[in-house]
Amino acid sequence: MLDQAGWHGSRQLRVPDNVTLVPLPPYAPELNPVERVWLHLRERFLSHRLLNSNAAIVDACCQAWNALTPERLQSLTNYPWIRKVTS
Repeated sequence: MLDQAGWHGSRQLRVPDNVTLVPLPPYAPELNPVERVWLHLRERFLSHRLLNSNAAIVDACCQAWNALTPERLQSLTNYPWIRKVTS
């Protein structure tokens, strides 16, 4: 899936025959699965905190990311329309 950001549109990109690129509408965060992952991380781990340094920010982000389980990632990114597109 591509969110149509400028850097996702290289003319030099060679897509294998067994891969289908699915572009999202120009602005559709509700359709982009990774947006739900970032929202989850912000709401559960990163918001309403004061961090003293860049290192503390990186540590907090790493701890949040490492707290994600495969099951949680699947539940956050499991859109019914994705299954239809990929099957």
